[in-house]
Amino acid sequence: MILLKTKEEIELIRDAALLLGKTLAEVGRHIRPGVTTAFLDQIGEQFIRDNGAKPLCKGFEGFPSAFCISVNDVVVHGIPGEVFIQEGDNVSLDCVIELNGYVADSAYTFPVGEVSPEMQRLMKVTKEALYIGLDKCKAGNRVGDIGHAVQVHCEKNGYSVVRELCGHGVGFKMHESPNVPNYGVPGTGPLLKEGMVIAVEPMVCMGSKNVKFSKEDGWTCRTRDGKPAAHFEHTVAITADGPDILTTFDFIENNK
Repeated sequence: MILLKTKEEIELIRDAALLLGKTLAEVGRHIRPGVTTAFLDQIGEQFIRDNGAKPLCKGFEGFPSAFCISVNDVVVHGIPGEVFIQEGDNVSLDCVIELNGYVADSAYTFPVGEVSPEMQRLMKVTKEALYIGLDKCKAGNRVGDIGHAVQVHCEKNGYSVVRELCGHGVGFKMHESPNVPNYGVPGTGPLLKEGMVIAVEPMVCMGSKNVKFSKEDGWTCRTRDGKPAAHFEHTVAITADGPDILTTFDFIENNK
């Protein structure tokens, strides 16, 4: 069942979303060669708790950390640990927080120092695809309109989108209906209605769309061909006036 939110509830989700934007920026300030992903997770969890919120990834179906931190060929769900970040890497931070009972979800892929032109282009196109998808988040459209817009932009630039994972409803819980794939057919799927809140999150591969999941931890999702991937995500409300993007990258990008 798709759970609609009132305007007041959307404002409370926005509070969580703004804190999440600040959280990603705070962790992003510490991304540099030589630090471990475990260190970044520790910084982020402390910041979340110090601001009165809860990191919902931690403990979710056994996931051990506050953040999913995915480096290079890890598409999503990287478990923080003794992975040392290196110059030229790309590092995706994905986090879900709950503040005063309301939930927001966001992700951002950071370049580490000087990255290759190919990596820069992958991140640029993935972020563009996010906003192209968000532009379809209007009452009267359907979920397939979002996925189709993301897919077309990525594929015309020579990239592929992951099929096994997708965006989703959010706000009261981490994962709600509907699922929001990054591919699709226009005019198909659930109808977008005023009051819906969803997470749109292109997961884009430089090479093949095929992925594999770690047999050791059950979480880490990598590209099968070992080529890099990128991931950007916003929480957005469907309103009578169009998409209302609740999370923000401003705190990250104004720090650059």
